Amino acid sequence: MSTNNNMPQSYNDRASSTGEADVGVDPASGSFFSADYKRHEDLKAMLDSNKDNLKLEAMKRIIGMVAKGKDASDLFPAVVKNVVSKNIEVKKLVYVYLVRYAEEQQDLALLSISTFQRGLKDPNQLIRASALRVLSSIRVPVITPIMMLAIRESVTDMSPFVRKTAAHAIPKIYSLDPEQKEFCIEIIEKLLSDKTTLVIGSAVMAFEEVCPEKIDLIHKNYRKLCNLLVDVEEWGQLVIINMLTRYARTQFVNPNRYGEHMDNERFYESEHSSQEDQTPVTPEAPKSFTMDSDHRLLLRNTKPLLQSRNSSVVMAVAQLYHHVAPKTEVGAVAKPLVRLLRSHREIQSIVLSNIATMTTTRKSMFEPYLKSFFVRPMDPTLIKLIKLDILTNLATEASIGIILREFHTYVASSDREFVAATIQAIGRCASTISECTDTCMNGLVSLMSNRDEAVVAESVVVIKKLLQMAPAKHKDIIVHMAKLVEKITVAMARASILWLIGEYCERVPKIAPDVLRKMAKTFITETDIVKLQVLNLATKLYLTNPKQTHLLCQYVFNLAKYDQNYDIRDRARLLRQLALPNEKSGALAKHAKKIFLASKPAPVLESKFKDQDQFQLGTLSHFINAKSSGYQELPDWPEVAPDPSVRTVEAPMPWTDDQPKAKKPTKKKQSFYSESGESTGDDSSSSESDSDEESSDESGSEDEEESKSEKSVEAAESSAAEVSSSSEEETSASEESASETDSEEEEKPKKPVKKPGKAAVAAVAKQQLLLLDFDDVPAASSAPALLPGNALAPSLLTGAVVNEKTSPLQVTVSSAVFVPTQTRELLNRISGSGLSIDYRFTRTQNIYSGKMVTVELTLTNSSDQDIKNICIEQKVSCRTSFCSRCL
Repeated sequence: MSTNNNMPQSYNDRASSTGEADVGVDPASGSFFSADYKRHEDLKAMLDSNKDNLKLEAMKRIIGMVAKGKDASDLFPAVVKNVVSKNIEVKKLVYVYLVRYAEEQQDLALLSISTFQRGLKDPNQLIRASALRVLSSIRVPVITPIMMLAIRESVTDMSPFVRKTAAHAIPKIYSLDPEQKEFCIEIIEKLLSDKTTLVIGSAVMAFEEVCPEKIDLIHKNYRKLCNLLVDVEEWGQLVIINMLTRYARTQFVNPNRYGEHMDNERFYESEHSSQEDQTPVTPEAPKSFTMDSDHRLLLRNTKPLLQSRNSSVVMAVAQLYHHVAPKTEVGAVAKPLVRLLRSHREIQSIVLSNIATMTTTRKSMFEPYLKSFFVRPMDPTLIKLIKLDILTNLATEASIGIILREFHTYVASSDREFVAATIQAIGRCASTISECTDTCMNGLVSLMSNRDEAVVAESVVVIKKLLQMAPAKHKDIIVHMAKLVEKITVAMARASILWLIGEYCERVPKIAPDVLRKMAKTFITETDIVKLQVLNLATKLYLTNPKQTHLLCQYVFNLAKYDQNYDIRDRARLLRQLALPNEKSGALAKHAKKIFLASKPAPVLESKFKDQDQFQLGTLSHFINAKSSGYQELPDWPEVAPDPSVRTVEAPMPWTDDQPKAKKPTKKKQSFYSESGESTGDDSSSSESDSDEESSDESGSEDEEESKSEKSVEAAESSAAEVSSSSEEETSASEESASETDSEEEEKPKKPVKKPGKAAVAAVAKQQLLLLDFDDVPAASSAPALLPGNALAPSLLTGAVVNEKTSPLQVTVSSAVFVPTQTRELLNRISGSGLSIDYRFTRTQNIYSGKMVTVELTLTNSSDQDIKNICIEQKVSCRTSFCSRCL
């Protein structure tokens, strides 16, 4: 017993004694195959750690899994906790993950809405945009008000990337709650007025998704969209071009309505041409037709996009020209489309299908590029078939020889579908070009002796169609085809031969009965389509030659009476009553010959792409030749063009329009210097005397210029008077000394004499240029005028002086939020013999150039004597700061 207790226990004994299974022994029971295996345990641990580098590495691996199509939804709880991470890189990747899985894990995503809302206020624009994107990806109607508030705030964001994301969120909220359409239209209207190219494409996309019928939103933005189209991103260009195509079809008249005549001179005119030339055109006077300037603007601004690297943009411009442009200008898209044939086969198939549609109506466009459509051995079958169709459409009397030689090479291909299409293309060439009909017919007859039955069968079918056009000329071909009935085994070819013999049985009266006799022997083994043609042949032969074929006809009808196919039985019953009349036959039996032997129109061989022109080029509906879901039909041209004035937008007055207003404040400068002269005494008097002498020449030249345009000067001074009167009221409220000056200036506009005032303006302008001869800007244009101790404030609030001859810029008075008051010493009073100069940067906009910095100088006389004739001996252009060389 003791020995038994000391013996080692077996595996089963250990398992039963402990009550637990050892999963490490059996490979099949390992953790890898167990149902409760915890996936991504290492990633969850890394996401729960306190180190940002581990979280970043985990998020990179997770995003890599998502990019490869692997399911990472079970990591959502671990990932969403890191949305509050302070690491920007981690937060970006977290938002990328949430955009992918927020719609699937809606309950967990709702718990982090407060975090997303805080992310909308983040200083980083990428975080704000990502937060809005995640918020709009949560497909829960409860948070619609939160989404609306977030979108409304993001539309006014300073970052165009955030506004672009807001535009992408509009279709999402509209699909979630269609009742918010009015809100979406309001936001879209704001986004369409955005002048940033990054936002416009997304705004138009939202417009197309939500309210494509609101065409009035496009009127005032039409010209802006055309002008900015070149700078928009590629996919934005695609959306805008498609939208403008439909817009042009509703707002402009058809440029091809009056034929080839077009006013090409408008192509070189400015886009701002007057609207007076756009007189309505009547059919009685087609020569007076002039294309709308906005129509021409669209064509002119989209033409450079034909050189785009994006094939979709090139295709969009091509369809725009096809549907909107005059016929004489559509040829510009041919070469760019041919260039796209060097792309991938998927792109080739789309481009070729559109080219095939265009060649049905505009053959001359692609004739110079005929060899670009030759079939290559490595082309897939779909592309081969489309190229065959294009070559057939482009065939002319001059190029038919080259095309037929190509077709002769294609017939030897191993691709049976391609060979059959080539034979059909030969038949189309024979039917469209009468000069090569005999040549094509002889080639098809020679193919009937080919070893490949598929080639022979297709040749017979095509010859049958061609013989219907001129059967009298090709009697020998019918006889030759009758001899091939026993050799040809393809059902369609046999049926075609039988139909030809029955249709033209009067031309071969000796051969037709013998063919019927042979077919009666094999009637039971023939296919259904051949049996039907045998019945037709028997009926026609009985009506034309009843003596020889009466018994054969009855025999065939009896065989068909008991056929397994009910169609054949019904056809035999019908034909028996018409061809073999009896007492029970009706009135139709008398007209049997008229019914069966009536002349039939010849078939028209056309391209299968001819009817695809009903769909807009470049769309899915055009490619599949069927209306797909979401397809918007291209509107018809209006008979009369709508009012073009709806596209005229009153833009804010540009700075150049207010230029004459700079003349009036020069008079106020005189009052300013007269006031400062009283405080400084002889200093100002000496400077005024010098300036008066130097301004005499300028005043004389201004008087000459004034004599040429006296009316414009009067209008400018009258407008300046209004500005000065309003500015005087503001200045009088700030300082009492300035109020006296303003009161004097209020009387000046009332004086009838203007020329002396003009001379005074020139004198003061010259005086200002002397004092500001540092090639920099005085501290005159800033609102630091409200600071105490600023002696220049009164006059600068009322205006500033700018000489028109030296600088035509407009003086704009703007207020700064923060103006530094710290000054620095430029010239010490000891070095300057009692004259000290301090300077400070005012941080205000420069009136001369945006690259120049405004600096304010303060000159102080610390000596007992007056300092006169302050000047600059050596002038140095220092645009960023003043140096010791400037004084």
